[in-house]
Amino acid sequence: MSRKRSLNRRTGALAALTAGLALATTTALTAPLSSASAASDPFSGGHGLRITDAQVRAQVRPDEVKTFGQAAAEDMARDRIGLAAVDSDYPQTTRTLRLKMLTETQAADNAKFDPATFGKFTDYFSSPDYGDHIALLPTGKVLLFSFERVQDNPQKEPAPTDIIGSRNAGRAYVWDPARGEGPDAFKAVPPPVVDMPDGTHQPRPAPFFCAGHSYLPNGMVGVFGGNLGGNGGTGAKLALVFDPWTETWHQQQDMSVGRWYPTVVTGADGRQVIMSGQSELGWGTPTPVIEQFPATNTPVSYNPRRAPDNVAVDRWKTDAPFRMDYPQLFSLNDGKIYGFGRDADQQWLFDPADQSRTSLPNRPDGGLRNYGSAVALPNGTAGPDSVLILGGNRNDPNTYRFSGGKWTLDTPRAFGRTQDDTLILPDGKLFTVNGSYDIRDYGNGAYNPNADLKYRQTELRDAAGKWTLGPEQRLPRGYHSNAVILPDGRIMVTGDELQQIANNPDITSDMNGTIEIYEPAYLHQGPRPVLSRVPRGPVSYGADLPVTTTTPGQVSRAVLVAPITSTHAVDTSQRQLDLTISRRAGNTLTLTAPPSANAAPPGYYMLFLLNAKGVPSTAKWVQLTPNS
Repeated sequence: MSRKRSLNRRTGALAALTAGLALATTTALTAPLSSASAASDPFSGGHGLRITDAQVRAQVRPDEVKTFGQAAAEDMARDRIGLAAVDSDYPQTTRTLRLKMLTETQAADNAKFDPATFGKFTDYFSSPDYGDHIALLPTGKVLLFSFERVQDNPQKEPAPTDIIGSRNAGRAYVWDPARGEGPDAFKAVPPPVVDMPDGTHQPRPAPFFCAGHSYLPNGMVGVFGGNLGGNGGTGAKLALVFDPWTETWHQQQDMSVGRWYPTVVTGADGRQVIMSGQSELGWGTPTPVIEQFPATNTPVSYNPRRAPDNVAVDRWKTDAPFRMDYPQLFSLNDGKIYGFGRDADQQWLFDPADQSRTSLPNRPDGGLRNYGSAVALPNGTAGPDSVLILGGNRNDPNTYRFSGGKWTLDTPRAFGRTQDDTLILPDGKLFTVNGSYDIRDYGNGAYNPNADLKYRQTELRDAAGKWTLGPEQRLPRGYHSNAVILPDGRIMVTGDELQQIANNPDITSDMNGTIEIYEPAYLHQGPRPVLSRVPRGPVSYGADLPVTTTTPGQVSRAVLVAPITSTHAVDTSQRQLDLTISRRAGNTLTLTAPPSANAAPPGYYMLFLLNAKGVPSTAKWVQLTPNS
């Protein structure tokens, strides 16, 4: 997962050695629980590692039994025990003390921030997944997915980037906020079991981490690419769709090329456009091939009750020769896709109508930016026509706006940071959370979880463009961190498995991830408007959109906010649009839907009503489709 090749080779060797022990354990310890088990231990001169029946029973996970069967679940349990035997060089006491320090300093430092002005961090709780990839679903639940770790030591690479075989596996869960914050609020939704073309013939849950993703117009999540394993990051050809209504995965036909770290954006025509990513040849071979889903001869589906299965992708006529992966892609209100590469001289405009590419001016900073946030700026009812590039350079606090075909320097943040996430709030303000010094580096060297604690501090951009530092989050979250706006207006923060491993109060449990909740200032500014009802069916562009409210006198604005699906500081789905209030009649407000799919690509959006202070209601979901 780490993108530093020298570090990858060094830590990849450690991970491979650990995985070798685990695989040897699996091979030699396939006897039933009624028999004794032992395996050769390369660290003990061949004396062997004894694994008891009780140890295996304690490590067997019910969701793995349900999905893969008892024998395979026992093998996975033995793998975990074998890995733990060599991953004991980061003491639990250090984890406990670090979390205590972070909890205490967060409370002390945040006491000076008035929640009505700066918002407030509230809940912090455990999760069964790291949340390195995340998607808010139109059901109000949240999809989280990542990988089965190969290390418990945060000073080593925890991801199976350089592993081939069954240990290179993905995992996924759905969190239901309505069920609270305990283990019962999470449901395992493992991806399909696949036999990856890595020569090992070891089927495993699809290793779809390090993929790209976006929303289909029917509310489902398309996931493209993943980790084939080995050679510093090798692209998988996987194409999957998650159905939020049935909470099941559907496998599509493979892409024509492997992609590790691709970017996916939904265009105005409802198709997913897929660019970049390291190919099946491994790190250093980013693919220029552009593909789209579904293929041209397959109609775009707007039906939330029909998930695609075995649908093909096809290739665009033009290419996207990004030198670096995870470019920032945006579908703006002219219907074109703007591609902002991490290299300053790789900025391009793509036209889905004729599948062409033209050059845009170089970004004015003149260098290479690491993973960092970018947002399509709100633009009233017309949909976004400009983009703000923010993070990605620890030495550059400036922000860069692209609008009208040119770049301008925008207002700076307090300091530069990489791996950050910036959200568009319902009121149109911007909120930055997460960030670090570099990949797996929090200011004190690579793979040292002790962080420069400034990266925990959030920043808020007001309507005038001014940035102000705000409260601190609990964990310093950098690489693989994410954040989403929930329908109730709160913000869910997750991701960065290294920090979650480093601060776990019980690393032996199955709850090795964490989620933190932030309440923006608008949730501390008095009564909220109430949105009672929205249309049940899809809404056409430019059509009347009648809604009801029990607080009509409090409503000053209505906005649509697109749900977020993000990873690696890339979120191509974010969008905020104002809706005109064309008529008021008692408790009924008649809104006007966005003018076209260029302004708002087809799909599901959260509809918020706001009062004069910008305090939003709880959202309800609206689906925009052409010719509804």
